[in-house]
Amino acid sequence: MFILSSSSSLPSPLSLSSSRVSLPPPSSSSLNLLPLSPHFQPPNLACSCSVASRSTAELLHDFKHSAHTAASADEARNHLPHSRAFLDVRSEQELLSYIRREAEAGKLPSNVAAGMEELYQNYKNAVLKSGNPKADEIVLSNMTVALDRILLDVEEPFVFSPHHKAVREPFDYYTFGQNYVRPLIDFGNSFVGNPFLFKDIEEKLHQGHNVVLISNHQTEADPAIISLLLEKTSPYIAENMIYVAGDRVIVDPLCKPFSIGRNLICVYSKKHMFDIPELAETKRKANTRSLKEMALLLRGGSQLIWIAPSGGRDRLDPSSGEWSPAPFDASSMDNMRRLIQHSGVPGHLCPLALLCYDIMPPPSKVEIEIGEKRVISFNGVGLSLAPAISFEAIAATHRNPDEAREAYSKALFDSVSMQYNVLKAAIYGRQALRASTADVSLSQPWI
Repeated sequence: MFILSSSSSLPSPLSLSSSRVSLPPPSSSSLNLLPLSPHFQPPNLACSCSVASRSTAELLHDFKHSAHTAASADEARNHLPHSRAFLDVRSEQELLSYIRREAEAGKLPSNVAAGMEELYQNYKNAVLKSGNPKADEIVLSNMTVALDRILLDVEEPFVFSPHHKAVREPFDYYTFGQNYVRPLIDFGNSFVGNPFLFKDIEEKLHQGHNVVLISNHQTEADPAIISLLLEKTSPYIAENMIYVAGDRVIVDPLCKPFSIGRNLICVYSKKHMFDIPELAETKRKANTRSLKEMALLLRGGSQLIWIAPSGGRDRLDPSSGEWSPAPFDASSMDNMRRLIQHSGVPGHLCPLALLCYDIMPPPSKVEIEIGEKRVISFNGVGLSLAPAISFEAIAATHRNPDEAREAYSKALFDSVSMQYNVLKAAIYGRQALRASTADVSLSQPWI
């Protein structure tokens, strides 16, 4: 519902040499994001908020011309009247009644209205299971704001650029997302591995280095979960991380308000590249634009980027009944490595493990249609970071470049898997801090 990343089908960074642009000197302050253009709005691919189906020709036309309309759309969004009735409701009955009235009045497509009701019920049930004595109050407060933001976007859709910077005012979408996900986390059964390494990353960012976190990906709420686990000890990292995000989380009306609050590089996932074959080439061109934006950011230095080289969320293995990190795509890994290598500033690729699938597990298989069912639970979560892995050290033991590339991808994946298993032992094996190993030191920095 909230976000996330898929590894994209990106061209080689070496193919961008003909599109170099002059850049200002790197900023001395970390993570100063450059204003980028042009804007684009992805085509409405089976979007659950669309009232009627549209032809492929219309989608292509909209996509190619959206760069010229994004700025005017954003300006209109800030001036159009917006119903704020959700913020005035005082009970569950009023909230559900208002959803139905908006649908009957034609202001909400029926499938979006149904998704809103389902989201409310599932969120309520999850927060109530937390045992928080103020659960009812929290649910109503958070859901009224969430539904208000969803309705606003249905009325006037937000347009994402290839590089989107989190919107913090006049409405703070980042804090909204944090407040929404926080009640879903059982902090008593949650852990951070090697928190000192996040401090090391922050120091490198302030020195002008780039850092890329190579991670598995479990839920749409991953960015909020990462930020919530780091907000006490590493708030700078929590707020400034840039996520490589698939197009679905910037199209789905129940996702978009949460995506607006995150720093994103927007791409099309390999898994959905051919959902509509006629759009495949247009998607590739959009990915090329996004890669250029990422290259510009990295050349400026002090960037922290999260990417999931698996190309999507981890899935339950039906044969074992277990969750585990999905295999990494070596070509996506190599593209990211070369972007860092050719940025002209020091860069580091660090393996990051994330365990949070029970908070909001994905569908059992990849779906083409937008608007998946959101199952939500209250549960413990975990995050762990390992030191950067050097490509040169691994390549030195392989004469064949393809073998070196595969070996490097495997080394990063093996580290993520190792850390994941430690988190799993702590959370689901009920070993808590005793699950720590020589390589992963667990802590609960919020206690």
